[in-house]
Amino acid sequence: MRLSTPWCAEIGIRVPVVNAPMGGAAGGRLATAVSRAGGLGMIGMGSAATPAALRGELAELGDRDGVFGIGLVHWVMAERPELLDVALAARPRLLSVSFGDEWSWVARAHEAGVRVTTQVPDVESARRAADAGADVVVARGAEGGGHGRPAMGTLALLAGVLDAVEVPVLAAGGVTSARALAAVLAAGASGAWVGTAFAACTESLTAGDARAELLAGTQTELTSEHDIAAGYRWPADIPERVLRGSPVNAGEGVGLLRRQSGAADVVAQLCEGAAELLGRWTGS
Repeated sequence: MRLSTPWCAEIGIRVPVVNAPMGGAAGGRLATAVSRAGGLGMIGMGSAATPAALRGELAELGDRDGVFGIGLVHWVMAERPELLDVALAARPRLLSVSFGDEWSWVARAHEAGVRVTTQVPDVESARRAADAGADVVVARGAEGGGHGRPAMGTLALLAGVLDAVEVPVLAAGGVTSARALAAVLAAGASGAWVGTAFAACTESLTAGDARAELLAGTQTELTSEHDIAAGYRWPADIPERVLRGSPVNAGEGVGLLRRQSGAADVVAQLCEGAAELLGRWTGS
């Protein structure tokens, strides 16, 4: 069976896979590789984002044709407004701004012809995002790596958000395998927002020693310790999920990663496996 959703056609991609815009991991090379493989490649600007850093990663896109996205952290963007200017000038296919409750950026993006999304940790946040004009929302479950408010598990959150909003919904948190992708698509997600599997890819910005930790790791924990040490102003209710005893961001599906792969291979493994499973379940 062909693995696609109506949202894929709307955004201009072939398969329902988006690489999460992970600061320090999701740069221009990774975004290019994911988009060339049929998904939506995202450049991520995290806690230490600067306009110059964003311009640098945009330059790494090479022969871009508009099939890419950009992800910003709201409170970082508020401190450095030029980040939004640079992002909108690049005309991404999708702009994600998460971890904030102020929505003026949505109108600015729409005026520039850019679709928008945000990550939500609960159903009420999804309603607010849809009411504010989000074109798609990301239901980010507590299993996800990196920063997020751990309010609900991915499947429970996804089910609630799908029932609560009319816009397409992407599922995030623990989607590191074909079975997980098949599960969220079967539940009604328009696609998957995949982080940890792409953080371990050869094209990511992840340092070699951190990539090795991801491929060997099995357990994760929530902490604010590393943010406090670095002086980052993350709210206390938004910790980050990392490998246990390490500062390396990782979701709870990290134990399923055991070999280094390129982004195209990750996309193919996820989508081919999910298509086979969904076809088996539906008899098509």
